[in-house]
Amino acid sequence: MDGNGERRRRAVRTRRAPRSERDLGLDRHHSARIYDYFLGGKTNFPPDREVAEKLLAAFPGFRIAARANRAFMHRAARYLAGIGVRQFLDIGTGIPTSPNLHEVAQAEAPETRVVYVDNDPIVLSHARALLTGTAEGRTAYVEADITAPDSVLDSAQVRETLDFGRPIALCIVGMMHYITDAHDPFGIVRHLVDAMPHGSYLVLSQCTPDFAPEQWEKAMEVYKMDGGSAQVRPRAEVARFFEGLEWVEPGLEVPHRWHPEVETADVAHIPADGPGGTTDALVSLWAGVARKP
Repeated sequence: MDGNGERRRRAVRTRRAPRSERDLGLDRHHSARIYDYFLGGKTNFPPDREVAEKLLAAFPGFRIAARANRAFMHRAARYLAGIGVRQFLDIGTGIPTSPNLHEVAQAEAPETRVVYVDNDPIVLSHARALLTGTAEGRTAYVEADITAPDSVLDSAQVRETLDFGRPIALCIVGMMHYITDAHDPFGIVRHLVDAMPHGSYLVLSQCTPDFAPEQWEKAMEVYKMDGGSAQVRPRAEVARFFEGLEWVEPGLEVPHRWHPEVETADVAHIPADGPGGTTDALVSLWAGVARKP
């Protein structure tokens, strides 16, 4: 095999159970597929769409929030790649929606390495779309659950793909509102950050009730009535995820105002601020990037 052919095959392969053995959960809603629906994707099913429409009735901003969140992830990836970060660990990947994180980062630096992590078997079934990176870089996919962080950190794919002697961008974007206090969310993030090398970055966003408390209370009631588990958090609690880290300016901010000057090829047009556009209340997210000293 020639050198170029070898490099083209460097994406880490995902181990898969036979299709007949896997429960794809198509008879019940899943957060990743609801998010895909909000983004205008096609990998969602009647239970997902039913819950999504109920959520939109309670909080009409979900579609704008999902797109603003996705755009933040793109901008953060491009920003970090632009300052020299060459490794990304993306937990809570969701349904592949191009451009994916590796496409954004590798467009900036082709040698970038990316590991995606999710626990939805539907995401696993689409993992091939996440493993098509540049010849110079590497991409991998791990099926694991953030509530068992060591299952991520000890994964062979993670250890084979990422060099823990060099900085890593730990991306937990639009994920932590699905982790209630019963699962010790702050302990989970601290455990993951502690495992990262010095000079690494935490990229995190979380839904908040700060801007539209009554609507969010209703939305959470709807989600829980349909069997979902979620917890939105005020700004002070979201800031706790970043304790001990050094903020990248502008610190903790609504995502559409986090480095809006960093252009990205987003999945959908995000309306401008103002009446009928992207407002803090419609987005209702806090987002930030911080460095591990």
